[in-house]
Amino acid sequence: MEALHAAGIHAAEVLQAGPPWLEGFWITVTSLADPKCIFTVCFPLAYFLDRKVGVSVLWVGLVSEWLNVVFKWLLFGERPFWWLHESGFASTQPVSLRQFPVSCETGPGSPSGHCMITGAALWPLASALTALASRHSRSLAVRLIPFSTYALLLLAVGLSRVFVLAHFPHQVAGGIVAGVALGWGLQARTP
Repeated sequence: MEALHAAGIHAAEVLQAGPPWLEGFWITVTSLADPKCIFTVCFPLAYFLDRKVGVSVLWVGLVSEWLNVVFKWLLFGERPFWWLHESGFASTQPVSLRQFPVSCETGPGSPSGHCMITGAALWPLASALTALASRHSRSLAVRLIPFSTYALLLLAVGLSRVFVLAHFPHQVAGGIVAGVALGWGLQARTP
């Protein structure tokens, strides 16, 4: 596990070494993808567009939020910012990483709640937009736009969480996989 964590620290170093303008982008992405935004922004917008889709976004978001807490306490993953210092890694190898206010999240880190809840709750919206695009266009490119946007959003959220040292890459991957699976599985079971 130490090797996986060390690789995650190096991935964060690579991300933080990028162009300075990317810092603002990653922090904005991680802030906008906060699970609270699912309930305060995405649910009302989806409900306004289509009542059934809105209720599905809310339902899937609530269940995935609850399951994320359960998974975190079962898996109890380390967080990079804390692991870096507690493991002694920073004292054995030179590390050039910056800390951000969102770096200091406490509690278990696996799986990433930002990725899991966003991935799950936005699945019904992406599905509905794909169905809408399919009804109005024969173009494969147009029909792929909603899920391509969904996939790019999840990738950006995951990278932003690694950038701010809130999660290791494997925690982000686990959150994305769990979120997509929950979104797909729970959408059809919306009350």
